[in-house]
Amino acid sequence: MQALRFEKFGDLDVLEVAELPRPVPGPGEVLVKVQAASINPSDVKNINGKMEGTTLPRTPGRDFAGYVVEGPPELRGVDVWGAGGDIGFTRDGAHAEFIVVPEDGVSKKPAILSFEEAAAVGVNFIAAWAGLNDSARLGAGETVLVTGSGGGVGTSVVQLARWMGARSIGVDLAKLPFLPDHLRSDFFVASSEDVLGGVRRFTEGRGVNVVFDTVGSPLFETNLAALAHDGRYALIASVGDRRASFDLLDFYHKRIALFGVDTRALDTRACARMLERLRSGFEGSELRPPRIAKTFTLADARAAYEAAGSAGGGKIVFTMAP
Repeated sequence: MQALRFEKFGDLDVLEVAELPRPVPGPGEVLVKVQAASINPSDVKNINGKMEGTTLPRTPGRDFAGYVVEGPPELRGVDVWGAGGDIGFTRDGAHAEFIVVPEDGVSKKPAILSFEEAAAVGVNFIAAWAGLNDSARLGAGETVLVTGSGGGVGTSVVQLARWMGARSIGVDLAKLPFLPDHLRSDFFVASSEDVLGGVRRFTEGRGVNVVFDTVGSPLFETNLAALAHDGRYALIASVGDRRASFDLLDFYHKRIALFGVDTRALDTRACARMLERLRSGFEGSELRPPRIAKTFTLADARAAYEAAGSAGGGKIVFTMAP
């Protein structure tokens, strides 16, 4: 089979297309014929040596969609989708024609989604679900403040909040006129403007119940101040300065809870459980996959990885031969 490989960390020129033996699943595993696999920012960082714990040589790629060719009889031939914080790092990933994962590390693909669309969902929606549901426990009727609301995870958070019966306030560098209606938050304020004032106007002074932060320290103190009593703060990244300070008195008086959300800690099994929870949202079209900016074959892997850094909110997706 064909697979992307890198034997050392570095620039994208360390990526090579290799011919490898088709992997053989062990007990409790399935072999999936990959039909599509997307590129995430963490895949690029992985090649560059900026992700901890990666063992070499390695095939990268965290998100995939395809069908089971070997495994339990009830799974053979089933169209599946999957993702994981282990594949591409400590076990071979999805940027290959075949991948081996645990049999409970895949979930049935929503029939309404193409393989390319399903492969684009993975990490973005898993991060959003892990932060909103598993950590912050966002409830119907509540309000979430989303920093980086125009990005891949941010737009997933906006969609999930609406699906969960909540409202969203989006914060980003500037208004994003290219966003379709289903990705737009209920209220928007540019990060260069008075974010706290905008939150207070929209919530009539109450503050938000949840902050979902995809940025980190630049807006950390402002976001904390925007939280209502018993507010929950989910953080998935830190852009720029890794350190932040805040008012401890305000923090404990308001009974704020802080959650660090790391999708790398979620293996294929954990991700499959989340994708299964999300499947009905996609099947009912309440949730929609990210826009696909462009598709590539493995033969154009370096160009695909380069494009992933400038996809303008869309996803770059590998498509494989049937």
